Amino acid sequence: MKIVVAMSGGVDSSVAAALLAEAGHEVIGVSMQLYDQRDGKAEFGNCCTLDDLQDARRVASDIGIPHYIMNFERQFEETVVSNFVREYTVGRTPLPCTHCNSDLKFSTLLDRTLGFGGDRLATGHYARVEQQADGRYMLKRGTDLAKDQSYFLFSLNQTQLAHATFPVGGFNKVQVRHEAQRLGLRVAEKPDSQEICFIPNGNYAKFVSNRNPSVMRKGNIVDQRGSCIGHHEGVHHFTIGQRKGLGISTPKPLYVLELSSQTNTVVVGPRTQLDQTKLTAIKTNWIACNAPTEWMQVRAQIRHRHTAAPGRVRELKNGQAEFCFDEPQPAITPGQAVVFYDNDTVIGGGWIDIRS
Repeated sequence: MKIVVAMSGGVDSSVAAALLAEAGHEVIGVSMQLYDQRDGKAEFGNCCTLDDLQDARRVASDIGIPHYIMNFERQFEETVVSNFVREYTVGRTPLPCTHCNSDLKFSTLLDRTLGFGGDRLATGHYARVEQQADGRYMLKRGTDLAKDQSYFLFSLNQTQLAHATFPVGGFNKVQVRHEAQRLGLRVAEKPDSQEICFIPNGNYAKFVSNRNPSVMRKGNIVDQRGSCIGHHEGVHHFTIGQRKGLGISTPKPLYVLELSSQTNTVVVGPRTQLDQTKLTAIKTNWIACNAPTEWMQVRAQIRHRHTAAPGRVRELKNGQAEFCFDEPQPAITPGQAVVFYDNDTVIGGGWIDIRS
């Protein structure tokens, strides 16, 4: 089988490529160049840097497979970075890793894979794909729940899943590093990337304001009654559930409850007011079943590190869905993904639009 492997230069994708080659598949390694790195112009990045691309190329050489670097600067800017800036501008908290993994890696790289005459596109994600007897492809959590990345892949469709393979999805991180050592990979001890790749210093607000200076509008911080208790330099500095950095002094801790780019206000209140039970999702994608017209019992995950909690979901109009938790959950945040699970199987998911 001919398999194209997306190689980031990290240990997970390197092991994925090496295992597939060891199994006798015809493997082609590809890496994505996501931003201009000529003449020291690396504007951002602790992922897919020149060093990472070189690591991927050296690993490919070591395991004896061809390797290509593909320029996706325009696609990355349009699909990931611009979306990130737009979302923060309107008071939402974006999830760039999902857009990068689903909308860029799988949409764009799958086209390239088919262009190579490839049968499968492999990545180093901690997730699994299984085909049912009826032919439907199921997306499942990785065996290592601490590293599971199925949350970021909820928007994959049946065509993409039919061509997807995740060789390390059945391993935990310790086992992956052990495999890297066994296979003699030079990246066996390379540390994982923890930050958003294009904001290595973690200063989201500065990045957004540099890209869109119009967001730097002074506004009011108000309590739930609408009384002004402070001021801010732009709603892009805040996210739902934030406590630190509000710039106000109160007897009891206050948390960001709501953001409005239209009124340019930040609403704050006590911790108890963060808990909500309902949300509406947009741009939903259903993997394990057709969109449920009646209430369906599932568990929903509203952040990468959130433990999926039980509730019920049903389809609304125009690709929307309504979800109700059995118990209130903290900091349901517009702009983040909500992913529905049945045990370790991804039922579907969408983008949080409204919480109530």
